Amino acid sequence: MKVLITDPIADAGVQRLREAGHEVVTDYDVEGDALLDAVSDVNALVVRSGTEVSQEVFEAAPDLVIVGRAGIGVDNIDIDAATDHGVIVANAPEGNVRAAAEHTVAMAFAAARSIPQAHQRLKAGEWAKGDYLGTELNGKTLGIVGLGRVGQEVAKRLDSLGMNLVAYDPYIGEERADRLGAELVEFEACLERADFLTVHTPLTPETAGLISTDELKLMGGGYVVNCARGGVIDEAALAAAVEDGTLDGAAIDVFESEPVDPDNPLLRVEDVIVTPHLGASTEAAQENVATSIADQVMAAFADEPVINALNAPSVDQSAFPRIRPYIDIAETAGKIAAQLFDDRISEVEVSYEGEIAEEDLDLVTASGLKGVFAPLEWQVNAVNAPNIAEERGIDVVETKSRQSADFQSLVTVTVKNDDRSLGVCGTLFAGDDPRIVRIDGYRVDAIPHGQMLVARNYDRPGVIGFIGTVLGDNDVNIAGMFNARRAPGDDAALTVYNLDNPVPEAVRNELLADERITDVKYITLDNGDDE
Repeated sequence: MKVLITDPIADAGVQRLREAGHEVVTDYDVEGDALLDAVSDVNALVVRSGTEVSQEVFEAAPDLVIVGRAGIGVDNIDIDAATDHGVIVANAPEGNVRAAAEHTVAMAFAAARSIPQAHQRLKAGEWAKGDYLGTELNGKTLGIVGLGRVGQEVAKRLDSLGMNLVAYDPYIGEERADRLGAELVEFEACLERADFLTVHTPLTPETAGLISTDELKLMGGGYVVNCARGGVIDEAALAAAVEDGTLDGAAIDVFESEPVDPDNPLLRVEDVIVTPHLGASTEAAQENVATSIADQVMAAFADEPVINALNAPSVDQSAFPRIRPYIDIAETAGKIAAQLFDDRISEVEVSYEGEIAEEDLDLVTASGLKGVFAPLEWQVNAVNAPNIAEERGIDVVETKSRQSADFQSLVTVTVKNDDRSLGVCGTLFAGDDPRIVRIDGYRVDAIPHGQMLVARNYDRPGVIGFIGTVLGDNDVNIAGMFNARRAPGDDAALTVYNLDNPVPEAVRNELLADERITDVKYITLDNGDDE
């Protein structure tokens, strides 16, 4: 088999492929039409961040089996196009975790003791001993935003150095956090209590600009460290906060635009330490990601499971047509359930009733998890969702019953914690028409498409008319609606609106201002026209 490597990786990965008998070609300058020519006869393409793997690349590579990213981020790979062409996309998320965690710890110490500033002045001939009064980490509180792989490794290291740990991560279980010595708190509390704040979240629409001026003010001093993703922290706001004394300092390894713009405000503030995205730049990390991706390429060639595949469904080919519609239904139900729950999740249950229960449904269950986790994990999919649940200490329960009182087949995704649960049920009408038929026990008939508004209200005359008027006055068109009570005579009702337009926060607040309305949630589904 032929492997093309278009970005430099450690020799250990190249050697492993060659020793297995594969033809390995390295071309680190190929791009554009030359890249399209180069992939015309390859079976595997190994890249880092320097190669754009577009739809055109997949169209030009009829024999391509796998694209391996020697690292974590896959922003440069068109995963949808890969899936359309039957190409596996895999990455190496574990290889540089330790390196990124160690760089985070190093940056925290460097900021606390002003090491780069003192170094620079001493090199220039100044003995500025009296100008720097450092901060000890021992006994201080570390706030961790995002307790995933790297966040957990940082927690282990700084806990052993005597720091108190608080963490914000709505997708990790209490038990897992306890084992790490971290107290789970709400986002604002994490900022308020942190003497040092470190960020370990992916960059998604939800996390972009997550920390800006108002959030930094909550810290009331202290230090911010970001070795995760640029764009999670507002760079101008962070520079201003350090410069005006709102913060004592910051240490930044990642930027919204890389290579960093020379005019970036972070570069001109003395107490902001910067490094050029060095988190994964250790010899061991580079060797780990290279050998990991080589192993996955060889697994794909051998038709074996690819451990870190991002888009490879695993199901018997003959059964796939029967379960395929329920993959989307489960994912959509998970998205709706997670967005309506608005609380910490400790368990996800995916249950099946009727004919669908006779199938092998691991892929459907994983798709339900994907929907639940989608707001947090930018690269979550049906392949890695079960691993994410395990890492975050979230129990996953799958149940089946061949009996179904109301539907030929029914899929329910329920999110839970110790205090409450919320389930969303979906099915197919007329064989191929997906519908959401229950939300939190209310019988509905909602089309799982685009944008939805879910309102809870007292069952009073005029409420639906009021909601329709407010939406209409704000140019939000209602494409469909369904109002329900759990039982006749109930005082509480739930209404689902399918919408043609997004609902601004101001409109949601206007609805909530009416005492007859107890809750309003705006939900966006990725399969809508708003993509």
